[in-house]
Amino acid sequence: MNGSAGPAADRYIVRLAAEVASKSNRTRRRFQKRLGANLEDALRSAGVRGEVRDRWSRLFVTLSVKNALDSLAQTQDTADRATGDRATGDRATSNADHAMRAAARVFGLSSFSRVDAEIDADLDEIVRVGHDLYRGAVRGRRYAVSARRIGRHPFSSRDICVDLGAALNPYGTVDLTTPEITVSVEVRDQRAVLFSGRSEGPGGLPLGVQGRAVCLISGGFDSAVAAWLLLKRGVALDYVFCNLAGPAFERSVIEVTRVLADRWSYGDRPRMHVVDFGQAVKELQDRVTPRYWQVVLKRLMYRAAQRVAAQIGADAVVTGESLGQVSSQTLRNLRAIESVAERPVLRPLVGFDKEEIIRIAQRIGTAALSARVKEYCAILEGKPVTAAKVLAVDREEAPLDPALVGRAVDARRVLHLRGLADDDLRRDYLWVDAPPDGARLIDCRPPQQDDGWRHPRARRVLPRDFPDLAATLDRDARYVLFCDNGVQSGQFANLLQAVGYEAYALRKGTKAVRSGRRLDWAGGTA
Repeated sequence: MNGSAGPAADRYIVRLAAEVASKSNRTRRRFQKRLGANLEDALRSAGVRGEVRDRWSRLFVTLSVKNALDSLAQTQDTADRATGDRATGDRATSNADHAMRAAARVFGLSSFSRVDAEIDADLDEIVRVGHDLYRGAVRGRRYAVSARRIGRHPFSSRDICVDLGAALNPYGTVDLTTPEITVSVEVRDQRAVLFSGRSEGPGGLPLGVQGRAVCLISGGFDSAVAAWLLLKRGVALDYVFCNLAGPAFERSVIEVTRVLADRWSYGDRPRMHVVDFGQAVKELQDRVTPRYWQVVLKRLMYRAAQRVAAQIGADAVVTGESLGQVSSQTLRNLRAIESVAERPVLRPLVGFDKEEIIRIAQRIGTAALSARVKEYCAILEGKPVTAAKVLAVDREEAPLDPALVGRAVDARRVLHLRGLADDDLRRDYLWVDAPPDGARLIDCRPPQQDDGWRHPRARRVLPRDFPDLAATLDRDARYVLFCDNGVQSGQFANLLQAVGYEAYALRKGTKAVRSGRRLDWAGGTA
């Protein structure tokens, strides 16, 4: 059977990460099976169905062109359709490439290439098709030919390189050291595939092959990068978030964690366990010597993560701690904190400095979101202990209710991160029923809603002036916005939350502030 000599935009050749390929046969089979399943999940998440075939040293991905065209048809207007089949085919190719860009975030994958042609394993045919495909690409450029062969054939890999290289020689210059383009041929039994160029993958181990852990997540640079490094080592993660500061803080942490879930957790369905730590912080500040607040708070967070890990069957706890970065992360303090751990505590960032951490955060897509997250864990402004002893911290923690953390963990909310939508975040974290104590009010009613009434504590801001106002607000303050119907205030509060402010919109608008009701931050009206 003759193969197509034209472009095969819906087929890709995928290379395994070196660590996967170097495992024993039994372990490698298990890892590759998981890698294939994770790869298929990535394709589905990108909206394209794909078949993944495991050929031991390579994975071959075939994407459904019909599926690509169907997804395009949902958004393609009449003018687009009138451009004809060629434009539609180009869009299908683009959609397939988009799906494979998602696949490039699958751990255990080293690189992949789009297959330009799949043909019979015949040397003359390889040379003819290779000449027709790549003569334009190598014209005036330095090029090389690479060949790899599995099976028995009447020609060698070197024969492919020499003959195809000679066929392309009139158009470019052979350069085996620093080529601008490499034409590749892989022959497997009776078939040959031709491709050029490659896209890099993240390497590492397939997600899930090393079990599950829980990660203490704060939304900052460190915990997000620590989580990513464990995902890269094949550890599936759930996330434990100890909320110290209310709904807007929670939303900002969720947005960071969703990047890890949606972009880097193919093959898994991670959850976020939201533990209300408001009561824990209150009791800590009432009963613990201030200089020990930070260390005891970290201990309580460890206890919360350990309890969640026990309940879901996770094997370890992951933290973003980096040795010496802050006062609670000195070697002696870490020893005092970790003394309460019943499961291993993994600290992948222990030897990293902040600049290294931020560079990784930029690479994985969490940096901009993490930069907006406020620091709430630093609950002490004075001088904290930096060389705590285990027995001393035991004494400081002893007055606290031993069931305090357990009750908070058992009352936690569990969010399925990959099922969350932007609308969910706006609905659940944007609105309040009445202004909480201490909030600064912003009256953002448009002119057509202005009846002359003013709230004595509200700042009047016309919608057209809002962009200039946003850059001048106090990031340590809490803001509540209102208009008559909630449309304008909801939009502006959402924008403020998106850039790191603690801002909310009144659900009932102007009526809520005119009624004079007050909302306690713990919930309910007074």
